[in-house]
Amino acid sequence: MTDILGVKVEPWEDGCAFSVKAHPGARRDAVAGVHDGMLRIEVAAAPEKGRANQAIARLLAKKLGTPPTGVVLLVGGTASRKRFGVHGLRPEATLRKLTEILG
Repeated sequence: MTDILGVKVEPWEDGCAFSVKAHPGARRDAVAGVHDGMLRIEVAAAPEKGRANQAIARLLAKKLGTPPTGVVLLVGGTASRKRFGVHGLRPEATLRKLTEILG
C-alpha cells in the first residue's frame, strides 16, 4: 500500500484501487484535491441512474491515461464514498500520475 497526500493506492487484480469522494452536480468535471484520505472528484453529471459514476470513471480514465473501460467502480454505487479499480496501472505509476494531477 502506498499513498500520496493521504490517498491510499493499493494493488488490485492487474492494476490498483483507491477511494474517491464524489461530488456530483458540480459546475465542472475536475479532480479537486484530497478529502479525508480520498481523491475528491467533482462532476457536472447528476447522481441519477449511474450517470455521475460513469462521469467519474471517464474523468479518472482521462487523467490517468487509461482506456475508459479500464476504470471500474468497485464499491459505493449510490454513496458519495466510492472505491474505483484501474486495470493496467500499478500503484507506483498511479501515484506518479496523481502527484502530477494534484500538483
